[in-house]
Amino acid sequence: MSKPIAKEIEKLIQEIEKYDYQYYVLDDPSVTDAEYDKLYRKLQKLESENPELISPNSPTQRVGGKALDEFKKSKHGVPMLSLANALSEEEFTAFDERVHRVVDVDPSAKLEYFAEMKFDGLSINLVYENGKFVRAATRGDGEVGEDVTLNVKTIRSIPMTLKTDSPPEKIEIRGEIILAIKDFERLNKDQANKEEKTFANPRNAAAGSLRQLDPKITATRPLTGFFYGLGELIPGKKFTLPKTIAEFEDLVAKWGLPVGKHKKICKGADQVLKFYRETEVIRDTLPFEIDGVVIKLNSFSQQQSAGFVARSPRSMIAFKYPPKKSVTMVEDIHVQVGRTGALTPVAIVTPVNVGGVWVRRATLHNQDEINRKDIRIGDHVVIQRAGDVIPEVVEVLKDKRRGDERKFLIPDTCPVCGSLAIKPEGEAVTRCTGKNCVAKLKERLRHFAQKDALNIDGLGDKIVEQLVDAGLVEKIPELYTLEYDDVLALEGFAEKSAHKLLNAIDAARTPELARLLFGLGIRHVGENTAKLLAQKFKSLKKIRNATTEEFLEVDGIGAEMAKSLVEYFSEETVQEEIDELLRQVKPIEPKASTLPQIFTGKVFVLTGTLPTLDRAAATKLIEDHGGKVSSSVSKKTDYVLAGEEAGSKLDKAKELGVKVLNEAAFQQLLK
Repeated sequence: MSKPIAKEIEKLIQEIEKYDYQYYVLDDPSVTDAEYDKLYRKLQKLESENPELISPNSPTQRVGGKALDEFKKSKHGVPMLSLANALSEEEFTAFDERVHRVVDVDPSAKLEYFAEMKFDGLSINLVYENGKFVRAATRGDGEVGEDVTLNVKTIRSIPMTLKTDSPPEKIEIRGEIILAIKDFERLNKDQANKEEKTFANPRNAAAGSLRQLDPKITATRPLTGFFYGLGELIPGKKFTLPKTIAEFEDLVAKWGLPVGKHKKICKGADQVLKFYRETEVIRDTLPFEIDGVVIKLNSFSQQQSAGFVARSPRSMIAFKYPPKKSVTMVEDIHVQVGRTGALTPVAIVTPVNVGGVWVRRATLHNQDEINRKDIRIGDHVVIQRAGDVIPEVVEVLKDKRRGDERKFLIPDTCPVCGSLAIKPEGEAVTRCTGKNCVAKLKERLRHFAQKDALNIDGLGDKIVEQLVDAGLVEKIPELYTLEYDDVLALEGFAEKSAHKLLNAIDAARTPELARLLFGLGIRHVGENTAKLLAQKFKSLKKIRNATTEEFLEVDGIGAEMAKSLVEYFSEETVQEEIDELLRQVKPIEPKASTLPQIFTGKVFVLTGTLPTLDRAAATKLIEDHGGKVSSSVSKKTDYVLAGEEAGSKLDKAKELGVKVLNEAAFQQLLK
């Protein structure tokens, strides 16, 4: 090994990283493109002649490595929690009052908050060890994400080595990967020219670009990021963590990572509200998308003192802006058919951009909603994306009517299969009664395959459409009898993809009973109800044969749901389908708890926010020890487990003389 060559390579790497930082982070280049290219080519030549000297963090290694078959999982050193939302100034004020209580300061004192923009991108976790970039992962479920290290290395604004002589031994730095609006528009134009899929908005484009299995594709996308958060930290001997978020973010910027420029230390809620309003004014002039501002206690020690609730820190909140609205015209109204036969009217509108997304369809919910808002074909309407996601019609601009607008009525026959469609008395939804409606079948298959049900990876909308339209699947059990040659014959399938789909279906032959119940798509039966039924009856056979009275014994199941269950399982076609399904799958029945059944016969009601337990964990503890959890307080309630901000349930408990427990008393009972 030649030491002079190694030193020259190291010097070139440092120079190129400096110019990358100036160009991609500071937007202030100090050399011409030609000068930069000359240095880059020199580095490439030296590395090609001395491959043993190539560093994994060299700028030449950013262009993208070998394509992956799939992303590996990566566990975060510290969970990436989600933030609670404030959707109005009143909700933020309530947050401020709660924070005063949890950090135990005088209500009149002005807490110091750090306020910054809420970037609308893909959450990312960067890991540096002794200043060297080693790994990057998406948020995933908060505990485990996808390893996208090779893709993140292609993002020039992210340094491979931190600009510091005293880095921590290990640090996780959190942020958002984004695509600037101008780059998003250019990317969509290029995609359209190549007749490839375009993206709905910059966030989707950023996420899609970062999650490419081939890093070379990611390298062609002009991604960048903003960084602001701290995960796991092992300081080592050289590093001392600053005392505030503001100081930490300044340090992150000095290390060479891009940070947001529009931010402020706010003394008290009034200054936060001022920052929120000022930022909303400039929102549409920014070069990137934001959907609110993030407010955090500035002090790390106060953050630690505030603690956590469920999956969110008490010391932070996402202060969201109202959904963006646009005016367009209703060109037509179509009817969609859902898995339970529900006929849902959808407005086909003149394409309009709503908050960065081109909207062509908007839900109208049901006939009652159409009548209430008096929505007609030909009307000019205001569209908004509810939660910045689902387009809906907010109001009709009746002063723009010309007189040729047409009223709409949901048909009394299914638009897909032609069967009678009825609206039961007391309900808002009209439903198809057809037993063999392909629209219902497609929606049932989508529901059956989703993550929270059977979790059949790869069985998405397009493949469901193909399977049903080709006549390969006419009912759910036939998924499990698909033949390789039949799948291979479908458009877009090759040997590898056909095997992958069949393997995913085969992996779903031993689902948990609760998942299978949820996957069946029984009306009114969501995930929680499915779990309750599985715990109560232990087997699908007992559930199928249960009476209305037996269903009503399950806490949380009322008369309407019990009736729906009995009607569902009494249908001959359902019985036949379940018999056929059970020849293909073997549901895993819940096992009896081995813990002491100290709460047998006891009924608990949960209310408010507990210090360390979230509602799901508390419920599981109660049920594992033989107790039941009810949603409402009555004379049959034995205990009310109450945390902060307990509401009317606590008042009802006191009124009825029901024993109230805090978390400490509950834990004492468990002992």
